Amino acid sequence: MTKKVAQAMIEGLRDRGVKHVFGVPSGGWVDFMEAIRNTDGIDFVLTAHEGGAGFMADVAGRLTGVPGVCFATFGPGATNLATGVGSAQLDRSPLIALTDEMSQANRDRVVQMNIDHQALMKPITKLTTRLTTDNVTETLDKAFEVAVSGRPGAVHIGMPVDLTGQPATLTESAPKTAAAPAKASAETINAAKAAFASAQKPAMALGLGAVRAGLQDDILSFAAKHDIPVVLTPMAKGMIPENHRSYAGVVFHALSDKVGEIHAQADLMVAVGYDPIEFNFEGWLHPMTLINIDDAPLDIDTSVYTDTLHLGGDIATNFRALAAVEATGNSWEMEDVRARMDAIFAQMRPGNKEFGPCAVLDTLREVLPDKGIMACDVGAHTHLIGQKWETRAPMTQLMTNGWSAMGFGLPAAIAAKLCRPETPVCAVLGDGGFLMTAGELSTAVRENLNIVIVILTDNDLALIRIKQQRRGNPIFGTPVREREGNIGGDNLFGVPVMQARDPSELQAKLEEGFKMDGPVIIEALTSSAEYDKLVLFKDK
Repeated sequence: MTKKVAQAMIEGLRDRGVKHVFGVPSGGWVDFMEAIRNTDGIDFVLTAHEGGAGFMADVAGRLTGVPGVCFATFGPGATNLATGVGSAQLDRSPLIALTDEMSQANRDRVVQMNIDHQALMKPITKLTTRLTTDNVTETLDKAFEVAVSGRPGAVHIGMPVDLTGQPATLTESAPKTAAAPAKASAETINAAKAAFASAQKPAMALGLGAVRAGLQDDILSFAAKHDIPVVLTPMAKGMIPENHRSYAGVVFHALSDKVGEIHAQADLMVAVGYDPIEFNFEGWLHPMTLINIDDAPLDIDTSVYTDTLHLGGDIATNFRALAAVEATGNSWEMEDVRARMDAIFAQMRPGNKEFGPCAVLDTLREVLPDKGIMACDVGAHTHLIGQKWETRAPMTQLMTNGWSAMGFGLPAAIAAKLCRPETPVCAVLGDGGFLMTAGELSTAVRENLNIVIVILTDNDLALIRIKQQRRGNPIFGTPVREREGNIGGDNLFGVPVMQARDPSELQAKLEEGFKMDGPVIIEALTSSAEYDKLVLFKDK
């Protein structure tokens, strides 16, 4: 039976493992909607905004390894979607973005809503291409391959609206032969082993690529074998327990100056899957010998960092080759490392007399099960979570650090719950970020998802307010609402809203919230004063 383009596309997505398509439909999408309705194993998730659809597809790709898929229509739909597409690109999540495109006859004409989607998407994707009736199979094969290869990212497929009902010429997918993992040369690996063995104070830095490579057990064995400190980027949290002897903190987030007192003692750093999109080396690493193990070229100022060895290729293969180096001992005082970390964690315990974010996070951590997923938004609380939140397994704390778009947290939690329906899921949002995607509450209600949404209601864009005050400027333009108080009402979009004013009240509300059938909002009415001493950053 001949299949039309829309049906062929939807079945092709389903057969490659896609379970959800996120988006806002258009007239051009009607044939695809009908194809989804008639195809088992794949569903359409209507979102309130295309940006939310992109964030959801980003997180679906992170958690499943199968590219998340999102859709938007011409012009404003595509530009809205672009925020979520950029998130997947710079947070290294496999994603396929589908957009309507004008027919060939109208593509270069002055037509309502018409912009060049190929040009729009090119800077924020690994590949942008266009569908034809003859290339459905090849386009999907290429899109999936590119999205998951190397550092994963986004692919855009433009779909001319005059093609959807036409017959598709389908071909067999080309058989894929698994290539042997690329490995650094024996000479480079031996040089790295020699450099590590001769270092007095070697240390290790873990990035998102180490998570992607599935190296947690290898990392823990290596750290124990050599008894060295290990620092992480925020999105690598969970690779080593916070109570581990080698744990030495997260670079760039809260109290990073204190973390810097540890890694500043190192004379050699082994960077495993380190991606500078989170924080470039120049921002924290003083000049020393650097062994970089990654599947992308080393991005560093070699005029400053003159002693570098890059082990390019498959991260896991190259790390395991280096890990064969014999333990020769070093001069680290690991009890001092542990004492410094204990002091950092102590400084992040609830300290101010008012109910603050530290108490909220401590209470949430007590209630959320070990396997639970917490997604957070962007704001001052993100910097605190990056250092403070005990992450008990990789990918159980979801944040955007490469793209860093406010509005990520709620869509991320929705996608996490759809992908892992049996897993407890919560979101931690500032009141500013919540306002950006509050409409996605309707998506959570429609899908009947039990997500506990914790809003840190402090009426403050704290990161900007702190910068204003440190420059001696008056506070201006950073209060989220005209008046202090909560967000208003006991229900939003059908989601019940509860307030908590202290840890005991918050704990009771959280325990109640996780037992509910659908989503719930718990407003933690907090003070933002704790951020002033904990969140450190270079003024720009």
